[in-house]
Amino acid sequence: MPSYLSDANTERQREKSLAARLALVCALVCAAALVHAFAPARASAQSATPQKTSGSAQTPQDVGDDDVLTVTTSEVLLPVTVRDSAGRLVTTLARENFRVWEDGREQPLSDLRLRRVPVDVLLMVDSSSSVANNLEDFRRAVEEFSSRLSEDDRVALLKFDDRVELLQDWTASRVQLRRALRRITPGTFTHFNDALYLSGRELFKDARRRHAVVVLSDGIDNGSTSASAQAALAALLEAGASAYCISNTEIERAEKRAELDKLLDATPSAVKFNQLRIDDLNEGLRVLGASERSLDALTSATGGRLYKPASFSSLDQVYAEVAEELRSQYALYYTPLDKARDGRFRRVQVRVSDSTMRVSARVGYFAPRG
Repeated sequence: MPSYLSDANTERQREKSLAARLALVCALVCAAALVHAFAPARASAQSATPQKTSGSAQTPQDVGDDDVLTVTTSEVLLPVTVRDSAGRLVTTLARENFRVWEDGREQPLSDLRLRRVPVDVLLMVDSSSSVANNLEDFRRAVEEFSSRLSEDDRVALLKFDDRVELLQDWTASRVQLRRALRRITPGTFTHFNDALYLSGRELFKDARRRHAVVVLSDGIDNGSTSASAQAALAALLEAGASAYCISNTEIERAEKRAELDKLLDATPSAVKFNQLRIDDLNEGLRVLGASERSLDALTSATGGRLYKPASFSSLDQVYAEVAEELRSQYALYYTPLDKARDGRFRRVQVRVSDSTMRVSARVGYFAPRG
């Protein structure tokens, strides 16, 4: 893996550049939602340091549906999920059912049929206090999740709390993943933005594969030092990574509401006595709502999905749904009509022939430079 340490001045310039580019993304993607969800980026001279504790593209050929597709670096690989009006995954569409626009200009899709592209899945877990008591549920769900992937798919494991730590680099070995899962230990604070930012910048390097991040967290950042929410989103868009957030906000909300109702269902004198705790619970509920809106914006912009299970015991089912979605994705690819290598953000829109179907795809990508 490359070094995560960088010169302070270079990092400050990079953050400023990312913030400027994300401003364009926010304008392109549902302005009101993203502006509300992501506060303005703050450039910082500090750099978070994940600690690792474990150990050229080809031209596409006309091959069978079960063969792995490789693409050239001049092509855009666009993972797309399609659901019907009832929310069920649609897997029977053909190339002629799709149309793709880039900055309002329709793009010619490849003549090749749609086929499976291997996926690199980064499994991230928030091991701070909000999740720490349920790590065993996470381990069990992830082991089942990995068993549902194809043999040529790869996984990596990263935990974040007081620090961002890569526990397992890319591997197709389920045994290595199982061992790494046992090395998760709980922490206190949550470096959520740092973890997403560094993952996007450092971990997704193979342009021939789909990229996905599956993160278990309430999304409430209380410790990041080098990345804002905007910078984290920009890094994921640059990496072409779809974010699937499994949020425990609904679990926390139920707990807070139950305690709040109990405190309010008391005598007036008791309510007055517990007013500080009541105010704290109300603020906690407000923060949970804001976090959910941010997570929803993040997942929508990257072409992923937000899940809000009602209990940690249902994580198995949620991770199984994510695995099913990754297996059911279409891999669209095209060579952009705009050949400029200017590093500019380009907005992408995907539509299908049936207007009742819902399409999930990332909102765009950053063109290469040089």
